[in-house]
Amino acid sequence: MFTALNLEPSTPEGGACLMVAEYKSRTQKKKEDRALQRLGEQLVNLPIGLLETMELPDELLAAIELVHNIKSRSAKRRQIQYIGALMRHIDPQPIIAALERIRPAATRK
Repeated sequence: MFTALNLEPSTPEGGACLMVAEYKSRTQKKKEDRALQRLGEQLVNLPIGLLETMELPDELLAAIELVHNIKSRSAKRRQIQYIGALMRHIDPQPIIAALERIRPAATRK
């Protein structure tokens, strides 16, 4: 794995400062995208009423609601990919936390 190096000579002591910029390989980016898509699939499998309590962005909620009305398998797959793309622009941690709170409740029944 390569890292980008940036030497900046302007430190308070007058010495060189070595800064390493975070680099993500194409494979790492794809793994993260697939993980977000799987998270979106988990959201699709939840009832709409439960999704509305999770305070999801309106665009994401509308995309998830649309999946429930699609009959074609390939169209559903494309819509889930779109949901994964929407998930890249939001913080997934609150969604993951909400799903973890829901899962134990579902196993108690």
